[in-house]
Parts: sequence; structure tokens; C-alpha cells
Amino acid sequence: MKFINYLQSITGVSIYPLASLCIFTVFFVLAALWAFKADKGMIDHIRNIPLDDC
Repeated sequence: MKFINYLQSITGVSIYPLASLCIFTVFFVLAALWAFKADKGMIDHIRNIPLDDC
């Protein structure tokens, strides 16, 4: 029996792709908003972390 047959037997399985797409979209939009509204000094500090001699 193929894997797709197991998925078809689960009631309401079609909601999972839609839910995961919505969660990803919300996360991406929030991350983009944070990136555009973040303090530029903090962004410069984070950008230079790999170059610091700690």
C-alpha cells in the first residue's frame, strides 16, 4: 500500500497543507516587518558578529 493511500484515509487531512502555508506566511511577514523596522545600529552589530575577534 502506498503512502498516499494512508493520507487519504485520514479524515480532514486536506487542512494540514493550508495550515502550514498560513503559518509560514505569517512567520515570513513578521520576520520581514521586524527586519525593516529594526534599529540600524543593531543590524550593523549583528552583521559584524562573525568578523569580531572574540
